[in-house]
Amino acid sequence: MDKQRLTLTALTLLPLAVACGTEPGSGSNSVGPGSSPVTGVHWTVDSLTVDGTTTKAPASAYLRIGADGRVSGNAGCNSFGSTATVKGDRVDFGDVSMTDMGCQKAPMAFEQRLGRAIADGGLTSEVKGDKLTLTTRDGDRVNLTKEQDAPLYGTKWTVTALGDANVSQSLPKGADAYFVLDKKDGTLSGRLGCNHVSAEATVRDGHLTLGRAKTTRMMCDGSLVATEKTLLGLFDSTVRYDLDHRTLTLTSTNGSVVSAVAER
Repeated sequence: MDKQRLTLTALTLLPLAVACGTEPGSGSNSVGPGSSPVTGVHWTVDSLTVDGTTTKAPASAYLRIGADGRVSGNAGCNSFGSTATVKGDRVDFGDVSMTDMGCQKAPMAFEQRLGRAIADGGLTSEVKGDKLTLTTRDGDRVNLTKEQDAPLYGTKWTVTALGDANVSQSLPKGADAYFVLDKKDGTLSGRLGCNHVSAEATVRDGHLTLGRAKTTRMMCDGSLVATEKTLLGLFDSTVRYDLDHRTLTLTSTNGSVVSAVAER
């Protein structure tokens, strides 16, 4: 996906301010993440509390701060990358680069609120068990939970976006697309957006080989027909899969990319 450097005028997600002297490598006060309980964990964003109002996060929203200070995540629609410095209970983020994907109104609105909540400087972190709270100077809170890795088999993978290596779009409104891999039966079953689908499935060496698709024959809206056509292109072929915690990406030989997240 294309990434762009965000500026203060690009409000999809504001760059996260970095406190003077705390950026990695910026001076003697620079402190890396080290063994902080905040780092090295896949944190699912549960909700955002701004001015006393709590908004539930989209299923795809997450944050991960590596031990090397590299940040990856999803703000509810678009994926992002950044850097972070952790010193005690303080977390300072660098500028954010983000994909430029169009999404439904609710996820985009959450992204903007999340960006504003964490763009005003260092956040205070508090870890209790598997819960993390990041609090701004104004008292707004980002509420997160430690997530375990999702298994490839037996997980309901909900399709969230379709595209290619450069551009990706969320599914149209009303689309119900998901799939489940059954290791014992060697099958994939699910929905394509409207119709149900099943096929033989074999996993080997980072690749998923799908047999011929068997589908129901329900009438669907035009936008759902286009979604189903794209997903049907994965069948009767071998696709590469990449599993990153609770996100699964399927890439076909012609470059089509399907993104899915594990259902909570």
